[in-house]
Amino acid sequence: MACESDPYIFSTDTLPTDLRFLPPLANGLLGWRVYDNIMHMGGVYNGDDGRTHRADVPCPLAVKMETEELAKHAYCLDTHTGSRLCSVCRWHLFVSFNLVIYLGFASSCHPGIFTHTLSTATVTASQALYSHRYYSNLMVMEILLVRQGTSQEPVTVELVSSFTPQSKDIAFESGPDYKGGRHIYGQTATPEFPGVSCATVHLIWTTMPPTLTLLPEQSQARWGFILVVANSLESAESSFDKGLSLMASGNLRPSHEQAWKELWLLSKVEVKGSETLCRAVIGCMFYLLSAFLSMHDTTSCFGGVSPGGLSNGGDGQDYWGHVFWDQDTWIFPSIALFYPKLARAVLEYRVRTVDGAKDNAQRQGYKGLKFPWESAVSGREVCPGDIYGQQEIHINGDVIHAFKHYLYLTEDLSMFREGQGSQVIWGVADYWVSRVTWSPEDQKYHLLGVMPPDEYYYNVNDSVYTNTVAKFSLQFAVELADLMQHPAPPEWQQVAEHIKILFDEESKYHPEYDGYVKGHPVKQADIVMLGYPLGLPMSPEIRRNDLETYEPVTDPHGPAMTWSMFAIGWLELGEAQRAQSLLEKCFGNIQGPFQVWSESSDGSGAVNFLTGMGGFMQAVLFGYTGFRVEKECLAFSPLLPDDVSELCIRGVNYLGSQMDWLLRKEEVCIILRGDTESKNRYNLQVILKASGTKIPLIPGQPVTFSREAGCICKVTPEYSCWPF
Repeated sequence: MACESDPYIFSTDTLPTDLRFLPPLANGLLGWRVYDNIMHMGGVYNGDDGRTHRADVPCPLAVKMETEELAKHAYCLDTHTGSRLCSVCRWHLFVSFNLVIYLGFASSCHPGIFTHTLSTATVTASQALYSHRYYSNLMVMEILLVRQGTSQEPVTVELVSSFTPQSKDIAFESGPDYKGGRHIYGQTATPEFPGVSCATVHLIWTTMPPTLTLLPEQSQARWGFILVVANSLESAESSFDKGLSLMASGNLRPSHEQAWKELWLLSKVEVKGSETLCRAVIGCMFYLLSAFLSMHDTTSCFGGVSPGGLSNGGDGQDYWGHVFWDQDTWIFPSIALFYPKLARAVLEYRVRTVDGAKDNAQRQGYKGLKFPWESAVSGREVCPGDIYGQQEIHINGDVIHAFKHYLYLTEDLSMFREGQGSQVIWGVADYWVSRVTWSPEDQKYHLLGVMPPDEYYYNVNDSVYTNTVAKFSLQFAVELADLMQHPAPPEWQQVAEHIKILFDEESKYHPEYDGYVKGHPVKQADIVMLGYPLGLPMSPEIRRNDLETYEPVTDPHGPAMTWSMFAIGWLELGEAQRAQSLLEKCFGNIQGPFQVWSESSDGSGAVNFLTGMGGFMQAVLFGYTGFRVEKECLAFSPLLPDDVSELCIRGVNYLGSQMDWLLRKEEVCIILRGDTESKNRYNLQVILKASGTKIPLIPGQPVTFSREAGCICKVTPEYSCWPF
């Protein structure tokens, strides 16, 4: 990668012809596609049952700059991490001086900001747009006019707005102006289900004139406009006051940029060798992080992550903004590897929907909790198609897998005690016990009438993926009950031990479900997920057979995340190039120039497809590294393809410690950060699998060894890792 190329900046001189691929700007509470006159707010839906969708909120920042003069245009999305050093220079610092400290060099980067620059003979006009990373109720537009040439005539730029204070989902009324800002408010028309309140939305924003003029005596001038969106008048006015105060002190943009820099300092993933791959990784991490609230936000309620993020999800679009297994299975792992607080927010979202999950189970005639295939606020099923909510029950196991993943990464039992996560685990276990059917003939439990992740088939029996996640979630329920000294019903273990996991002894592979005909088409990743992320034990021969059976029959136009799972499987088997050829299929889903993903490679389906990004990032973070989050360790088995010479992963968070990793073709370097503030931090060590060599990890001291499999674990005589 050339030093002059900055992979963190996505720029162009022409906007995409398909406006769906304009960059989304989000902060976990507010989401907006630049220039669109519609935005969305997390947790604000309109419509009941299967008609529930993200409520459209009008956006006063839907403004474009124009001028009567002939102008050149440039557009830029800066996702930067805080340093203008190019990737190669950063690598040299890392390698030459063993530096993994924060690279706090002076910079002029503007992370998380979209900029339109308009240049004429007389003026350069810059429009900056951003969803504030720290103050999540705030969105901002700033405009800077700089005089060019020697003319002293006034220079005027037009602000062309497409905003109207109306919404098909919210009946807005005008409120009294507040400190010079316009105010509208309203409620959504229809609640998610009868008896609950409709969401209230307040908007306050600084008014925008139709033109801005640079006066004759001015060489430059700057204007700032803020928009506040909140659920109450008190919160809206308080946030508007904060925005005005930040503008007055000159700290509006700096506080946003600082929040992004702090976020990036906790994680950085960079690839040396393939610029396309490097830019894809950066874009994915930027958009995934944009779906989460600030780690400093203690007032907003996280509304979950939908496949298209907060900028999408209106009526009939991008899955209506609902939360699927995409959040727990595809998006969660890459976030949890770096950000325990953000990962916990995902789990807390599921805890808040327990009442709805209980209602779902009761409506289907079962005990415990049945998480919805499509979720909004309450946790009640809001899927427009009944069959998915009734049959795609693997969602329960997907949710539990995320809870288990989190506990193994953090040992944060407070999430399960005070945070009531245990009620989720045990409620799902009760559901599985009530849902299975016992067969005296084969002495096995069966799950009948289900839809596997491969949605081409429905009303099938014993989906291997579904039965496996049920088995593992029951085992985890027993394990957690033991940890928390809670009596576990014997049925949990009994069903886990005797649930049917189909296997074809003759062909040595896993048929997708009972009656699956080998060679029949498959929509998306299903059986290939048994090895990763589920971790079902199997021999390399069986793993290979599963991959070779399903790869040629998987729909080439299926959803973007599928090929990532095949890539991870081939990396497990040591076939890096075969893995890479599959992973590179994902590049067809990236719609330039702003690295926005589409669900399908032809540009159709959900836009800003975070699910595909999450799968892609897992291929990098868990495929190239071989990371596996296990009960007693973080296992690794690194392998890089030919066109990747180095992979740097900074900020891996394990048991309260942060580590920086540098992977090369034949060498691995790990440094334990010395600045981690954690009350529960443990002494960690590297154990290499082949030799059994144990190397203690000492903060600030690099550990380098030849590439081989191993694990990170505690330095203790025993491997028990559960503190009381």
